[in-house]
Amino acid sequence: MSSVFDFSAPTPLGYFATLVGDEDSLPLLEAVASVAQDEYPDLDVQQVLGDVDQLLARIRRRCADATEPLQRLRALNQFFFRDMGFGGNVNNYYDPDNSFLNVVLKTRRGIPITLAVLWLELAQGLGLKARGVSFPGHFMVKVNLPNGQVVIDPFSGQSLSREDLSERLEPYKRRNGLVDDFDVPVGLYLQAATPREILARMLRNLKEIHHTQEDWTRLIAVLDRLLILLPDAWNEYRDRGLAWAEMGDNRLAVNDLETYVAHTDDSLDREAIGERLEALRRELN
Repeated sequence: MSSVFDFSAPTPLGYFATLVGDEDSLPLLEAVASVAQDEYPDLDVQQVLGDVDQLLARIRRRCADATEPLQRLRALNQFFFRDMGFGGNVNNYYDPDNSFLNVVLKTRRGIPITLAVLWLELAQGLGLKARGVSFPGHFMVKVNLPNGQVVIDPFSGQSLSREDLSERLEPYKRRNGLVDDFDVPVGLYLQAATPREILARMLRNLKEIHHTQEDWTRLIAVLDRLLILLPDAWNEYRDRGLAWAEMGDNRLAVNDLETYVAHTDDSLDREAIGERLEALRRELN
């Protein structure tokens, strides 16, 4: 009896799908690194992971005698932000490369969420109880220590007090009416983000950049990943359908917009998208 085996490498999208399929074992660093394969098709993701392992080995040697979590945290911040020079790309914040881990490792410049993913990998490798925080407008990291919690801005390396955090929250609260009787404690904004939530936020950052630049091809590639990551995110079907329409592929646009209209709870948007859908169908026929 003979059998046929397929030894071909998975596509970048297929590889991403295998990484994010299981909530309990989602490898955040590898999944984040793999996103860059859309822009850098020849990227060796395992090499990126190896580069991070080398950074971890270096900081572990430095922390060999650091028995207290606070000592390890201080050593990590000194190594990451000062000695290695990782920090925010203040000159070109909206460059898509800031979301690609391979580039961030090379330039040591990024946006809060990619810097946070790198920092978290090192912190957790040192045994620190570190998690990402989907703080409004600016991704943060936090570390639980025996004597309390430290919140750090990965863009600058600054430790933030409750007063700092409250001040940063004020514009967001006022925009959303979360003041006076509707105000909520700062602590509710410091909940730990899951790997899936972190990935989704990173992809939505890229989505916004490509949409602003009207780069429909790259936008669709990001939306493909978002819909693998969050298959019930019906708004992403709408946005991909509209992008397909901009690309002139009415058939794929209709498929996505039909999915959105069938599932959305937003009656006003359903009506507006329904009208666009009918126009696309007429063009197809």
